[in-house]
Amino acid sequence: MTKKIKKGLSYRDAGVDIDTKGQFTTDIYSKMRTTFSLRVIENPDGFGGLFTLNSRLKKYSQPVLVSSTDGVGTKLKIAFMTGKHDTIGIDLVAMCVNDIIVLGAEPLFLLDYLASSRIVPKVLHEVLDGIVVGCRQAGCALIGGETPEMPGFYHEGEYDIAGFVVGVVEKDRIVDGKTIKHGDVVIGLSSSGVHSNGFSLVRKVFFDTAKMRLTHKLTKFGLRTTLGEELIKPTKIYVNPILKILNKHKTKNVIKGMAHITGGGLVENIPRILPEACAIKLERNRWDIPEIFKIIQKVGDIDNQEMFHVFNMGIGMVLIVSKSDVKPVLDELKKSKEPGTIIGEVVKGDRIVHIV
Repeated sequence: MTKKIKKGLSYRDAGVDIDTKGQFTTDIYSKMRTTFSLRVIENPDGFGGLFTLNSRLKKYSQPVLVSSTDGVGTKLKIAFMTGKHDTIGIDLVAMCVNDIIVLGAEPLFLLDYLASSRIVPKVLHEVLDGIVVGCRQAGCALIGGETPEMPGFYHEGEYDIAGFVVGVVEKDRIVDGKTIKHGDVVIGLSSSGVHSNGFSLVRKVFFDTAKMRLTHKLTKFGLRTTLGEELIKPTKIYVNPILKILNKHKTKNVIKGMAHITGGGLVENIPRILPEACAIKLERNRWDIPEIFKIIQKVGDIDNQEMFHVFNMGIGMVLIVSKSDVKPVLDELKKSKEPGTIIGEVVKGDRIVHIV
């Protein structure tokens, strides 16, 4: 008589499908390769990404590596609600590369971390498509990442993403704000909308307070989009226009300081690059505030101070230059189809921003 063998529990019984994950990681490599350059040493089954420095860094006499990491916060909830996942990866890349370009650093490569309750290949492929698009826009290679499946940790159908970027800058070309002085000019680069910050308040305003749906049309507010279409717009990547300016003016840094306007808005991010005894005066009427911010303020009954403390209010990146360098910088930005606007100046003060 043959004894029946009892089958024990498997990893799949616990909610993790190793076969699906293995197939997914194999499939995505072809997409990653579209971001590669000759600097990347292919290692598809390796435990780490390989990037050669010699061919790229020979133009630097004292290369300094610059790194940053970030995510996209609760904007992910908008992706879950809309079912649109192909732009959230652009947000991820933008949040990382925009943080190192403010130091004058050229992005080299990026790693991503994409964790989910369960691997759904269609959804995660869409997320990765966005990451690939963002990397191409920023000129950096996606050389690796991690895709853990964590049942019971994330809600079914949800995921989280994080990015890790490494760039390089010449030591004596680091843009650190130390030479900023009174009379310098503040140039603003427009945002595409809310970008990837303040979404906890955004969701509170529209979904909890106003009980609006993502399909709600914003025509009565002057927009031709639905609420969902407006909120899911990806964060702008400012790398190329800024690098063109820095590379064209190699004898000196025509850009004295830069600030990526993320959480904390203009009032918290700009002071991070100011030297002592310097403050910023911004003239509110110098730029157009996108309608989405006016809608958020009106629907949520939010005061001006709070709006400028939370959101970018239409300015996604700030450059500070001397008066003599304003025209060449604006001309170069125009050539890159990323026109800049003079929005203020550096004044005497204690590292604060005045909005008048």
